[in-house]
Order: sequence, then structure tokens, then C-alpha cells
Amino acid sequence: MGDERALRARPQDPAPAPRRRPRTVPLSTEEAMRLLAGAPFGRIVFTEHALPAIRLVNHALVDGRIMIRTHRGAALTAAVPAGPTAGAVVVYEADDIDAETRSGWSVTVTGYARLLAMEPEGDAVWDPAGQEQVPEPWFDAEMTHLVVIQPEIVAGVRLIAVS
Repeated sequence: MGDERALRARPQDPAPAPRRRPRTVPLSTEEAMRLLAGAPFGRIVFTEHALPAIRLVNHALVDGRIMIRTHRGAALTAAVPAGPTAGAVVVYEADDIDAETRSGWSVTVTGYARLLAMEPEGDAVWDPAGQEQVPEPWFDAEMTHLVVIQPEIVAGVRLIAVS
């Protein structure tokens, strides 16, 4: 009983000050694509067995298109049709957010993806002259395929910390 009174008599710790929410500013398409080009990785959302799937991948931007290397057995490779005119709707997202300051940016690109084989005997045409622009794979697998995303809808926001 004495302990309960001591607990009740103790002054309460002051409530932490509420964190201020950041202000959001829409990005232009040009600024969003510039930020995306500088991001080391992002997430691709595609359809796998009629359900949404998401994978962490690295990318490169070449002539306004997003390039992602993948391998023959990957779910992404199976989900994206091969050929110059085929395409699957995908979403690509990248961001750079500082959790402490609640500032940064986020970019989402919706577009059509197609698959190119990077092997000379592959089933799609690949120009080896452009190979130096293809992203270096992060994973230890033979990355012989390239997913190319043609952006159709680009949306982005900058999060600005409020002091």
C-alpha cells in the first residue's frame, strides 16, 4: 500500500512534445526522374500468380527508361513478357527518407516493362554497345536478362521537415 502512494505522489514525466509532420511538396516529372537516377536501389511491383509481388532491385536510368538486371529463373523474369512490343504493367518505387528528421523524397513510376535477353543467342534483340549503361548486378547470380520499364506515370513528393 505504501508503494502505491509513493507511485501516485511521484510527479509525472512530462509528455513528449508532439512531432511536427513534414510538409509535402509534389515533384515535377523531371525532378522525380533525376532523383530516381541517383538512387542506388528501389522496389519493383509486378504480378505473380495473379497477386502483387515486390522485389528489391538495383537499377539504372538510360534514355528515360528504368533498367533492371535479372536472371532466367527469377519471378520477375517470368512475369514480364519478352520482345520489343510486349509489356506488363509494373510499378517502380524508390525513396530516400531520413526517419529522424522526417525529410527526404519518394518517387513512384508506373509503366510497361518488357524483357530483353542479354545473351547474343537470346530471344530478344539487345544492343551490346549499350551494355556499359546496364546496372551492375548486386546478387551472385548470372544476370542474363534485362527488364526495361518505359515510364507512363511519374509521381513524386519531397518531404520537408518543419521546425
